[in-house]
Amino acid sequence: MANKANKAYKFRLYPTAQQEQLLAKTFGCVRFVYNKMLAERKETYEQFKDDQDVLKKQKLPTPAKYKSEHPWLKEVDSLALANAQLHLQKAYQNFFSRRAEFPKFKSRKAKQSYTTNVVNGNIMLLDGYIKLPKLKLVKMKQHREIPSHQVIKSCTVSRTKTGKYYISILTEYEHQPVPKEVQAVVGLDFSMNGLFVDSEEGKTANSPHFYRRALEKLAKEQRILSRRKKGSSRWHKQRLNIAKLHERIANGRKDFLHKESHRLAKRYDCVVIEDLNMKGMSQALHFGKSVADNAWGMFTTFLQYKFEEQGKRLIKIDKWFPSSKTCSCCGQVKESLSLSERTFHCDCGFVADRDWNASINIKREGLRLLA
Repeated sequence: MANKANKAYKFRLYPTAQQEQLLAKTFGCVRFVYNKMLAERKETYEQFKDDQDVLKKQKLPTPAKYKSEHPWLKEVDSLALANAQLHLQKAYQNFFSRRAEFPKFKSRKAKQSYTTNVVNGNIMLLDGYIKLPKLKLVKMKQHREIPSHQVIKSCTVSRTKTGKYYISILTEYEHQPVPKEVQAVVGLDFSMNGLFVDSEEGKTANSPHFYRRALEKLAKEQRILSRRKKGSSRWHKQRLNIAKLHERIANGRKDFLHKESHRLAKRYDCVVIEDLNMKGMSQALHFGKSVADNAWGMFTTFLQYKFEEQGKRLIKIDKWFPSSKTCSCCGQVKESLSLSERTFHCDCGFVADRDWNASINIKREGLRLLA
């Protein structure tokens, strides 16, 4: 029996000036409705926070409730407002299940986006355009085709800090991946310097460290911004320059991670990694910038879906597994190993790079779990 799977496609939008105005209005209305509903829920929470059962049974107010008082809400896509309600509902569920903190109010400075759903052919892909509710035809740069067997379920329109518009099209399709016979296996050990070290040849991914390389230029641009009068035209122009630089860093990093994960998915049937707590590592070891620049979490997410699509395996071993302290030659486990020791020395005479030794142990542990 085939499973239902989802896949998203992201494209650049080129709205007209009139469509930009409506998009700005929609972003604002979605934020307004979300904050209104949250304010009501927060008031109820403060009143009944000791009685969890009452809170869980409490129904969210609907966007329709505010339309009579605020008629301008009728000017935007009603499905976008309905999705704001669903997003708040999900945020509350995550809070009650202790997966997240209490929902926060949305700020104007936060990411500007809204989600709409397909109902009675209101969203359609046409030649170089996409038909969206209220906006009608919006020009789009479709750089790749969406397969005909994939059905469009929803669309998320977003605006970046640099004023670019994007649309993320979520599709659903029947997917039954044929499990591949595991032959080529590789172990990857997280490396602060080069993203990872593989178990085959001890090679690193040689991450370009996009943020580190741009630090000097970023500091210079931010110094210029600090001398501008806040709110002036020159201040806005300089703020845009900094936003463009940050966008270039993020895009370069994402492109590199996509290419690396694609290379691994093409070459290997199974990849073994450690299930690391990157947030804890960045805080405890004061490696915040280096950890964020590598974006290990994003890399593992890319690996996960690329391998699943092909019926291949991604194995995550326990983060407490002593991969760095274990000798990959004789199996002896060291009592202690400081971070400054970059070369692994064992009493049996085995000497190797610390990360390469760890990646071999990670691969072996993955093969044991696989068996």
